[in-house]
Amino acid sequence: MTGMENAVPAVEAEGIAKDYGSVTAMKPTSFTIPAGRYFVLLGPSGGGKTTTLRMIAGLIRPTQGRVRINGVDVTDRPADRRDTSMVFQGSALFPHMTVEQNVAYGLTLRRLPRDAIRTQSLDMLKLVGLAGYERRRPHELSGGQQQRVQLARALVLKTSVILLDEPLAALDASLRRDMCFELKHIQESVGVTFVHVTHNQEEAMTVADEIALIADGELVERGTPEHMYERPERRFSAGFIGETTLFDGVVRRDGAAARLMVCDGLSVPLPDSPAADGQAAAVSVKAEDFRLSAHPSSESGVAETPVTVADVFYLGFSTVMHVHLPTGQAATVRVATNSLPGHFASGDRAHLSWRPEAVRLHLT
Repeated sequence: MTGMENAVPAVEAEGIAKDYGSVTAMKPTSFTIPAGRYFVLLGPSGGGKTTTLRMIAGLIRPTQGRVRINGVDVTDRPADRRDTSMVFQGSALFPHMTVEQNVAYGLTLRRLPRDAIRTQSLDMLKLVGLAGYERRRPHELSGGQQQRVQLARALVLKTSVILLDEPLAALDASLRRDMCFELKHIQESVGVTFVHVTHNQEEAMTVADEIALIADGELVERGTPEHMYERPERRFSAGFIGETTLFDGVVRRDGAAARLMVCDGLSVPLPDSPAADGQAAAVSVKAEDFRLSAHPSSESGVAETPVTVADVFYLGFSTVMHVHLPTGQAATVRVATNSLPGHFASGDRAHLSWRPEAVRLHLT
């Protein structure tokens, strides 16, 4: 066993919850974040992820529960007495200050020597790729550059935990993708713990060492990006991450074999299923695991159903199609454009199939 496995967590939340009168923003929740991790709180708007982050930061006091940073209980401490620093959504920079002055602001409050403040501020601007920008004002920077200044301002304080609240929400898709790579690179370079809130799945998958999915005021599931995408345990997780079709039904067993009876005429094989006969369950299939063909499949062991094509969207490398099953349920199919088995248009009849190993069973 390594020392890392015995290390004190960078962040520990023990039963933290937040109520606003009769409204519950976050139900009692416990989790730990190991030191040096890039940890992402992912979920839909209004689900409780920003409330959770702000309870860690000290900007919101929990109704119940305790928060520890590096093993120290900070629940009763204000934000400026915690070993954390914050990067907010939007620029949140002082418009009358230069880039260097913005980065140096926290060090100035600490009354460090002027030479030390300047050296540390310039070093941090170099780290975030903004060397030479120190004399500019925030309005002279792009959105991505403003976020880099915010990050430099947080990093220069040398806290052990950096908290990022939707830091890329205001950026366009291309710039957001580039900033994801930069954030991950910087976090790995400095080795501090990042806790990042976002509702954007691609953003979360790009930067995270671990993802915690939060919705309806509770932590639904947590795991590595690979686990959350390939092997989600909860039905909600499967439906939220990726392009996924969910089928609800009842398990029927015949000896070792099991199937999910979705409705008359449609049943889904369940390989190695632990579900009991008669148990309500759901299965999920990713859009890229479906196959669409003009003719029935000749491959043995596949599940198949006739469908009607509703929409076709050409996206360059891939083509996305929405199809309707005989039950009226919709499914999303994503196929590499260069491997499309023919041309499909709205209204076409086709056959949808998928292999049993593509199915994920969800009992909760």
